Amino acid sequence: MSELLESLPPTPPMHFFGLSLEVPEGKKGKALPSTSDLFGETSFADVHFSWTQEGIALEVRVKHSLKDVVYPDFEKGDAFEFFFDTRDLKTAGFPTRFCHHFLVLPKEVQSVQCLELTRFRTDDTHPLADGGDILVKPTFALKGYALQILFPAHVLHGYDPRVFDRLGFTYVLHRAGGAPQHFALSSRFYSVEQQPSLWASIQLKAAT
Repeated sequence: MSELLESLPPTPPMHFFGLSLEVPEGKKGKALPSTSDLFGETSFADVHFSWTQEGIALEVRVKHSLKDVVYPDFEKGDAFEFFFDTRDLKTAGFPTRFCHHFLVLPKEVQSVQCLELTRFRTDDTHPLADGGDILVKPTFALKGYALQILFPAHVLHGYDPRVFDRLGFTYVLHRAGGAPQHFALSSRFYSVEQQPSLWASIQLKAAT
């Protein structure tokens, strides 16, 4: 038994506690804290989160120039996975109908730039969001690039901050030729899309 335990990879400290933060309503956005150090990985992008009743906006600021974008094997290039649970159900050990898994590419490849990849249980199945409804605005420079991404409320099943003011959120950022960057939960240890109970909790603080 001791040999088996010694063969297991060490569990990052991040996985021993939940991550929770507050984001005020408005378009200004809040920089999410980096959890890369806790996973022993290199941070190569900053992510800003903002929300209104009309939807959720993310801005990803990548610290290197665009190298390569691949589809459907998107993990081999620059690509971004975002996960939302509009009810933040920490008791669920599987994706519910309120969970969403989105893929966003820095540029269009094979007519794909954004799409929903969520896999539901049979009882929770509902139509996936149309990727064309998600707005992606890239800005490229020599030493880096940024993506502004808007998820309108209607693509997020159950999103209504007036009814439920908290949601689960995490991301996996991929880069060509390098290891990914994670937030709150590492894909090295868990199947991120199947563990919504371990995603970070974001409190949606309404404007007064």
